[in-house]
This record gives sequence, C-alpha cells and structure tokens, in this order.
Amino acid sequence: MSSHYTSTHARSRAQTRPGRRRPTNLSRRLLLLRASFIFVFLLLALRLFQIQILDHANYAKLSVAQVKEDLTTTALRAGIYDRHAQILAISRPTSLVIADDFQISHPLREAEAMSPFVKVPVKRLTALLSEKKNGYVVVNNQLDLNDGRKLASAVFPGIVVQNSSVRSYPNGTLAESLIGGTNSSGAGIAGLEYQYQKQLAGQTGITREFVSASGVNLPSSHSTVIKKATPGVGLELTIDSSLQFVAERALAKQLKAVGGLTGVAVVMDVKTGEILADASLVNTKTTAGVLGPISSWGRSVGVAGIDETINNLAFSQAYEPGSVFKVVTFSAALQAGLITPTSVFAVPNSVNVGGRYFHDAENHGLEHLTSTEVLAQSSNIGTYEIGKLVGESGLLAQVERLGFGQMTSVDFPGETSGLLVSAANWYASDQVALPIGQVDAVPPLQVLDAYNAIANGGVFIEPKLVRGYVYSNGSVKATAPSPHREALTPAVDETMNKMLQQVVLAGTGTNAIIPGYSVAGKTGTASMPYPGKDSLLTGAYNASFVGFAPANAPMLSMIVVIERPQSTIFGGAVAAPVFQQVMSYALHHYGIPSNGTMVKPLTGAGASIGSDVT
Repeated sequence: MSSHYTSTHARSRAQTRPGRRRPTNLSRRLLLLRASFIFVFLLLALRLFQIQILDHANYAKLSVAQVKEDLTTTALRAGIYDRHAQILAISRPTSLVIADDFQISHPLREAEAMSPFVKVPVKRLTALLSEKKNGYVVVNNQLDLNDGRKLASAVFPGIVVQNSSVRSYPNGTLAESLIGGTNSSGAGIAGLEYQYQKQLAGQTGITREFVSASGVNLPSSHSTVIKKATPGVGLELTIDSSLQFVAERALAKQLKAVGGLTGVAVVMDVKTGEILADASLVNTKTTAGVLGPISSWGRSVGVAGIDETINNLAFSQAYEPGSVFKVVTFSAALQAGLITPTSVFAVPNSVNVGGRYFHDAENHGLEHLTSTEVLAQSSNIGTYEIGKLVGESGLLAQVERLGFGQMTSVDFPGETSGLLVSAANWYASDQVALPIGQVDAVPPLQVLDAYNAIANGGVFIEPKLVRGYVYSNGSVKATAPSPHREALTPAVDETMNKMLQQVVLAGTGTNAIIPGYSVAGKTGTASMPYPGKDSLLTGAYNASFVGFAPANAPMLSMIVVIERPQSTIFGGAVAAPVFQQVMSYALHHYGIPSNGTMVKPLTGAGASIGSDVT
C-alpha cells in the first residue's frame, strides 16, 4: 500500500509541473545545425577580416598585377650627319595606332569615323578591323604626332595610340654602303648603323600601362613613366655629301660603261686621314660568276643597274692589287739605299723563278731602264730586279711598315686585314710575285693608306670615318685625332713622290692628269686567281689607280678600283679617268689653288697604258 501510494503520488506531481517536456531527436538536430552555422559564420568572418584588413595590401597588389604591365619604351634613335651637318640618317617621332578588334563591334561605322584621324582609307581600315580577331591590329605605325594626339583625345573604343618612330634617309641611296640600314625593329643591321647600334639607339625607358590580355591598353587607363628613355648619341661623319655624290655618280657611270662588276672609290684628307668620300657599288647587270654574287641594297644610285653594296668593299674585299703594290718594292729599295731614281737596270722580257714563268705585259727585247722608268712603265721584270736587291726580309718588313695586313682603327663591320705571305710560307717564286703585287691580297683602303703616307711626307696616318658625336642638346664632341707614325724618311718620301709623278706625266697614268695641278699616282691591272685552283680567271682583272694631288703640296689622296671591266681592262684606261674626274671636282670644291706642273716629264719613249698588267 505504501508503495502504491508513493508511485501514484510521484506520477501525480509530475503531471502537475507545467512546461517541462523531455527533449526530442529533432530539437537536438536543430541545435546542432544552429551551432554549425554560427561556427561557419565565425570562420568566414575571420577569413574576411584577414583578407580585408590583414592581407589587404598584398591582394590589392595581386589584383593590379593582373592588368598592369611594365613596358620597355624605345629611345629616339640618334641621327647621322656629314661633316657639314647635312642629315644622312634621321629618326622621326611618330604615333603607333593599335586596335583591339575584340572591342570593335561595328568595323565599318568605326572605320568611317576614324579614317580622317589615322589617314587610312575607309575600305582598307574596315578590312583591318574586320579580319580574323586577334586583339592586336596595327592600324598605322607612321602616323604624324599631331594626328596621333587628336586620335587619342577622340577616345575611340579599342584604339590605343603609342609613341613610335621611323628611320629615314633624306638623300636616298647616298653613302648607303657606308651608313648601312636598320631592320623593322629599328636596330642597325649593316654599316655604321650596325657598328654604332648601342650608341645611336640610346637607353630604353620603362612605362607602366594597364592592358588587356591581348596587350592593348584598357579603356580610360593612363600610362605612367617609371624611367625616361635616354636619346641616342648621333654621329658626325668625315664624309662630304657633295663629294660623295660626285664620286658615286662618276664611278657608277664608268662601271656601267666598261661592264665592270664592282667599283670602289675613296677620297681621303692627306693630313688627317679623314675619309671624305667612300663609294662602293655593284653592277647588277654583270654576272658575278664563280666568285659568287655581290649583295646589294637593291636600289639604283641613279645609273640603271648600279646599286650600293651591302658590304663596304673598300674595307671588306681583299684583292691582289697588282702594280699599285710596287710602291712597297721601290720604297724599300730607296729606304735601304739600294737604288736612286737614275739607277739603271738591264730588263729582259721574262724570267723563270721557282718554276714559275713571269713576263712583262708587252713583249720586248733586253731593255736598259732607270728605276724611275721601271716604275713609270710598270715593268714587272724591272720591279723584280729591284726587289731582288731588297730581299725577302726587306720586302716583308716594308709590307708591314706601310700598313698592309693590319686592321685599321676604323674597325668597320666586315673589315678584312687581308691575306699576306710570310717568311713561314715563302716560296722562291714569291721573290717575283710579291714585288709586283700578285701574292698578297689586301683591301683597297690599305692601298690608299700606303699612298697617303707618301703624300703625307712619309707619315702613316690611320683612316677616320667619325668626326664627332652629336648629343640630343645639339652639342658636338670631336673625336680624337687619328694615330700616326713615320713609315718613310722625309728624303725617301720626297723621292718616291717625284717618281710617282712621272707615272702620271709619262707613264701608264696619263689619264689622271689634271690641268693646272701636279698629280702623283700608280696604275694597276691585276689578274684574278681562280678560287681554289692554281690558275687565273680568264679575262678577269682588277683595274685600279691610286694617287694624290697637288703632288708638290698634297692635300687629297684617292683610290679607284673596278673589278672585271669588260670593254677594256687597264687601270690607266678604266680607273684613272674616274680619279681625274672626282679629284678635279674635289680640288675646286675645297678651293685648293692650282700649282702647275713642278716636275719635268721623262724624255724618251713613254709607256703604253697596257704595260702594267701583272
């Protein structure tokens, strides 16, 4: 009874307590879910705090980097000028117009509106904007700066205007083989443009821009200059544009007239070594043959078929010079006191030395000629007789003394030092071949340098092409004078000068006579070796003349070389007339006074123009 009472009483008490119910499974799940939401919210809040507050700077940097791009800005390429500040090469600032064609939905409508600004016809512009989409279309890379500014201010969707430049040569092809050229990126690829690439190009800058994935500036974005580009430093050359034009035109006409393959004409200031004109031409109508084609710029110099060469042949083409090389033999003999101008030699028509047969250009019996007559008549055998007195070591030493086989201080792109025989590879026949210019191969400029030393009182002076450096503020800094050294004693030099005058007055160089001026020089008609064979190219010669004027007080020196003339082969008939024409102009152009003829011509039989063949 008691137990029953107690159970009933407890149950009754439980039933009488309001709001007290036992938790169900559903309510527990709801509580767990609510706690999970609160936990996740707290985590998100914490992560948002980290991103927004703690890592804000880092994420801001990353977001900008997705569209920011630091671009290299090219400096304006510096100009090249002649000695009188005439422009030979110049870069003109332009505007580069680029289109993001993904942003252009109506090409025709946009082209009609934009055409007056970009100077591109509507039809052409529509085609550019309508072609296969790539996000980067060059509309105009040479737009005038003012038009570029107007276009930029007009704010055409998808159109960006950037700074650019275009290289131009106001004188067309003038001195092209010397100046060289640039590629589509504006970098020098030949000549002085290549040699002085770093200096002319200047230093690039950095511009920060906001761009699309295709590389085109985002609309309404602005460029920021991080580092300014530094303009290049220009070149003031030793070249005289007027004389360069005369030299090129005279050489081109002669090259065409005689059917020659290539031609070189260089004029130098005797005292300074400055090159006043440097013409290097090729006749595209003449077949190059086994020696291979001569690369040209593909533009006529004004004479049909005659182009500027890409390589400057005065520096880069070595050739066997022939009789103009005889200056080595005669100056060495004079320097050693082995001959005088009146020394007499018995000269046969031919000799056999070292198993090789050598002869004079024209058949003759035994002759007795003075040293001066041997030079004037360009006797190969007479020159051998004199060279025999000098000997191997004396000849080799004189070759070096006159600058042959040595790179010039110009260090022009593609320049060759030549190919010389040495004591180590000396053959018995070289005792004849070297004195008459058959065994050594040298570039035309080295021949001119040697004769210029005679014109300069025996002082060898390095050639020079750059007279000064031109800075962006207009100032010009002169280059250092050319190095020089004594090559011949004054007495030997004076004798050599007078003997060379006889070549022009009564020898093979009479076509170089300039009325009112004394001229000294030497002709050459040199056989050309067959490449890779111990034989000569049939009918192939290099015709040359090198000399200086006025001979009594030399101011200008010059060399002319024409390769493989067809109509006539002789240096006195092919090269000497070009020398005469160009030197006559130069003497009057620089106001050099007439001096008359100071040396009497040789008496007796003169030499024919054809007697200098080696």
